[in-house]
Parts: sequence; C-alpha cells; structure tokens
Amino acid sequence: MEGKTYPEFSRRYPLLLKTLMKRPVSLYPDEIGVVYRNPDTGQYQRFTWREWYERTCRLANAMESSLGIRSGTPDEPGDRVGTMALNHHRHLELYYAAPCIGAVLHAINMRLSLDHIVHTINHAEDKILFFDDLVLPLVETIYDRIKPTVEKFVYMSDGGGVPQTKIEPIYHYEELLKEQPSEKEWPFLDEDTHATLCYTTATTGLPKGVMFTHRQLYLQALHIIARTSWSTDPAIPHLGEATIPMLNTPLYHVHGWGAPHYYVFQASKIVLPGRFTPEGFCDLVQTEKVTNTGVVPTMLAMLVEYEDLKKYDLSSLRNIGVGGAALPLGLKNKAEELIPGFTATSGYGMTETAPAAIGAFAKRYMRDWPKEELDKIRVKTGLPAVGVEVDVIDEDGKPVPRDDETIGEIVIRGPWIMERYYKDPEKTAEVWKDGWFHTGDVAKIDAQGYITIVDRVRDVIRSGAEMVPTVLLENLTAMADFVLEATYVGVPDPIWGERPLAIVKPVPGATESEEDLCKFLEAEGVEKGKITKWMLPDFIAFTDEIPKTSVGKYDKITIKKNLEEFLSKAKRIRQA
Repeated sequence: MEGKTYPEFSRRYPLLLKTLMKRPVSLYPDEIGVVYRNPDTGQYQRFTWREWYERTCRLANAMESSLGIRSGTPDEPGDRVGTMALNHHRHLELYYAAPCIGAVLHAINMRLSLDHIVHTINHAEDKILFFDDLVLPLVETIYDRIKPTVEKFVYMSDGGGVPQTKIEPIYHYEELLKEQPSEKEWPFLDEDTHATLCYTTATTGLPKGVMFTHRQLYLQALHIIARTSWSTDPAIPHLGEATIPMLNTPLYHVHGWGAPHYYVFQASKIVLPGRFTPEGFCDLVQTEKVTNTGVVPTMLAMLVEYEDLKKYDLSSLRNIGVGGAALPLGLKNKAEELIPGFTATSGYGMTETAPAAIGAFAKRYMRDWPKEELDKIRVKTGLPAVGVEVDVIDEDGKPVPRDDETIGEIVIRGPWIMERYYKDPEKTAEVWKDGWFHTGDVAKIDAQGYITIVDRVRDVIRSGAEMVPTVLLENLTAMADFVLEATYVGVPDPIWGERPLAIVKPVPGATESEEDLCKFLEAEGVEKGKITKWMLPDFIAFTDEIPKTSVGKYDKITIKKNLEEFLSKAKRIRQA
C-alpha cells in the first residue's frame, strides 16, 4: 500500500532470542555445533547445528501441540516451563524452544534445599516440569507438594521409555520429539515478552524470582561479545567463531552466566559436560580442544588438587573466567603454574543482573606491564560491563573517593538489570533507590576505575568501630603456597564485638602450622600495607572442607550456625 512504512520491521523490529538461535544453522548447518559428554558413562554425543536446530523445532512444536504451552505478552508472562537438568544438549534445546514460542523458561537450582525447590516451583507456577533421569528420586520426593501446580512432567534420558513411577502424567522427551515436524514458523513476539525466570539462592529468607525479557537477554549477549571483540587484554583471546567453549557453569545458575546465548549467537562449537568433574573437564578439553570456560573458584581448586591433571593435554585452554565468588590471586597463580598457557580472570554478577555486571581485564596502556602487575588487575572484581553503569556509593548515596581504600555499596543500572522481583513489590522497593539497583555488596574503587569487592554488607566483621572486610582477608590468605581455600567469619568478643576467625583448607600434603599462616599474613599483609594489624585473625582453624552454597560461595550462614564446631578445631593465635 502506497505510503505505508511498516515500522514494525524496521525501527520496531523486535530483539528476540530466535535471532540468536538461527544464526549458526544459517551459516554452518553441517558443522558440529553441540557436543555432550555423559558424565556417568563417558559417552559422547555430537550434533550438527542443523540437527540441534531441528530438535529444537520439534521440541517447540511438542510444547504447543502435546503439552499445551501458552504464549505470553509483556503484560502477562507465558506459561512457565521448569527444568531440573544438567548441562546437556536437551537443556540447551529447552533454553531456546520455550522462550521462542513465548513461554518462560525456569531453570531450577537442584542444589537448593527441598523446601526452597518446592517454593520456587510453586511460586513460579510451573505448568510443565522437564527433569533428568538422575533427578527422578528427588522429583518423586517432592511430587505430592508440587502436583497441584505442575500439570505435566517430561522425563529426559539417553535411554528409551519412561520409568515406573508415581509421577503422572509423564512423557519421554525423545518420544515427544519423534512425533513432531522438524521445521517451525517462529512467532514475532514483542521483544518485551518475558523469556526466563531465575531465582536467587536465598542466603537469607526464601528465594526471590527475577524475570528477564527477550530484549534484555539479546542486548546482554551482544554487549558481552562486543567486550571480548575489542579488548586488548592478551588474557582475553580474539578467537571469535574459533572459540570452543565448555559450559561448566550449571545452566540453572543465572543463564549459565549467559554462555548459552552469546556462544550460540557466535556460532561457536559448544561443549557440554553434564556436570563438572576434574576427570570430565580434562577429558573434554583434550578431546574437543576447548579454549574457554567459566568456573567458580571451588572448581578451579578441584583442578589444582586433581592428581592426574598432568596426564592430559590441556594446551588448547586460553582463558578461564572465574565467577560466583572472588578469585584469590594465590589460587589463580597455583592453577596457571599447573596449566601453562591459559589465564584465569575474574568477574562479578548476580541473579538480578542477568548476570553480566563487572569483569576484570587490563586496559590497553597496561599491555606491557609485568605479569605480576597484570595479575593483580585480573583478580580485581573489575570494570563495569559494556552497556551498564556501576558505581560505589557511601551511606549518603554519594560516590566514594577513588582511593582504593574507602568502602561503599555497589549500585548498578542498565538495560538488562532486573525491573522487579516476581510477585514481590516490597523486596523490589528495598533494592531500587534513587534510580539505582542496590546490590548489598561492599567494595572499593581505585584511580583507574577498577572495583574490588571486599564483602557482603551482612558478612563484614564489625570489630570495635572498624569494619574488617572478609574477602580481602580471604584473597590474601589464599596467596600462601600451602593454602588452597580460606574464608573468614566474625567470632563474638566481649570487648570488640567481633574478632576474625580464619577457616582454612590447606593444599594436600601441606605441613605448615597456624603460626606459619599468621607469619605469612603479617609479612605479606601488614608489612606491605595491604591490611592493618588489627585485621589479623585471633583464631585459625584448619579443616578438610569449607561449607559452600549451591553456587560455590563460602556458606557463612552454615559456618556461623556451627561456629562452636569450627572454634573447637581452631587455635588461638593472638589477642586483639
């Protein structure tokens, strides 16, 4: 019609996840795009991009025709599709099939407590639950508590047929796909249609839900790719489509840190390990020539401990991004000594930031700095992610001085930061103030703009009138050659209110004592001006394991609940 401009297909063209999904199959249909190694059997499955895309089309068709999934709008989210699954090709198919038909994908954290898992399923109102064969006993345990909410269940396994179970109605994933066409006319959704629902790990209270739209996830993926493409930091290699990533971060942890979106869009061959084990990690790196991956510090520590590490060819590795908790410089150095040729870098995000927020990389004028100085940069929390604003503010809401000493709270805003907590306006009002999302994380910032997290607000040890930042102490302690992991909590003190207790996991075979650690902290911390003397721990407890949360962070709530147990192992080193 003369004069009609069709703005919906130009300036209003929607930013949708289907665009990310279609790119690799249009460019490299017959190349291997997805590799899965079953962690229990060690068997490999490889799919071309065409095969993976056709399976995703079949799944989407099954969701609509066999499972009755309803699409949503910006004002009314579509049906929620829950998943209780490891990192495999089926989970990656779900990552696109559900959102691209207008439904909402809810990847459930299987490492939460049973009560919290039940809460997230019922609070999300999941209509369908897809679950792995190994999760069957867990689903049977909670079945009576979720069956009023969940209408249908889909069983995922490499074998055929559904098991004998009280769960009903139950379908087999592969049987559902067989009945469906391998093509799909994907809808043009509004870009503000909700695509995913993620829940916090609930270190306090119940898990809180956060929904993200197609637009938010699309923009995050593009900005992450942009950052890696123009960075001059040699620790972030310019491999482009030649990147071979392994998705170690569970897909139920904040979009697997975004990897399923930007690596599919980048058409990289994606390697899926099921779940992380040191043996599986090494086998996949060697077999598939993996170049990049993301891990939490606990995983990196497990690799350092793995006695067969040197039996594998890990020379293809170029970068490991470490998130979920701070990357101690000592752990970074230990890992890089064992696996020459790769660099570990730090990053920060949270459920509410989808998660891209802050990342560590060296600026271009630092390229020729000595490795020792560059490493100090790469273990900082880092610089704001491309596309978001980040600041560190004091109690009056004003930016703290950039002196690398004054501490304040990290605040963030940007196109993919959460709008609100799902069905929780009160909690939303607590974190959104003066146009900024308040993270609850305490940090400092240096003259170059690098942010370093020093603690969560609730974890700071308050000793007298001073605050002892535990992350600073943890990173310093991990620098000791004989320390693998370390955390700090406050111990009640009649004079000072609280004093630091160090809980330390030594490297295997270490013979050093608590006194040796105290001497190290004095020499490397106090004498070099990194900490003050009153920050030194009064107690040090050596232990075989340190409790951790489902995302690999030190579980300080559990530690504090069992404080007497750790104090019974501890040695008093000094009196404040």
